[in-house]
Amino acid sequence: MQVVKKEDLQSWIGKETEPSDWLEVSQERINQFADCTLDHQFIHIDPDKAKETPFGGTIAHGFLSLSLLSHFSEQYSFVIDGFQMGINYGFDKIRFLAPVKAGKRVRAKARIMEIDETKPGQFRMKSEVTVEIEGEDKPALIAEWLTVQMVA
Repeated sequence: MQVVKKEDLQSWIGKETEPSDWLEVSQERINQFADCTLDHQFIHIDPDKAKETPFGGTIAHGFLSLSLLSHFSEQYSFVIDGFQMGINYGFDKIRFLAPVKAGKRVRAKARIMEIDETKPGQFRMKSEVTVEIEGEDKPALIAEWLTVQMVA
């Protein structure tokens, strides 16, 4: 992960990061997510019944795609020099634009929208994150994600 000096942070606003590596959203991963969240809707876990839908098969939960942002951010993100920890601060906007079919691969990239030092040593960042689906024109989702980095 790249380390950025505090004095260089403003130059990152508007930049788009390199995309993360691709990750397969397998049926097993979808089933495990269904078990964790108790969301066992057939469109996610029943391949036979899901074939009869407009999707032609099972699809990942939107929240599964969203939850992968933590994993992806370790690849596309940067830390501020003196980094001690990062905190998920929430979202300003989330839109689920296209379903992720079981077996498809996804990846994420981000565009840094804002960086503010809210307290000494605490930097809140807003990033527009896009989760792409391999071979698809529409992304799975676009989210405005707020994170906080605490630095020494």
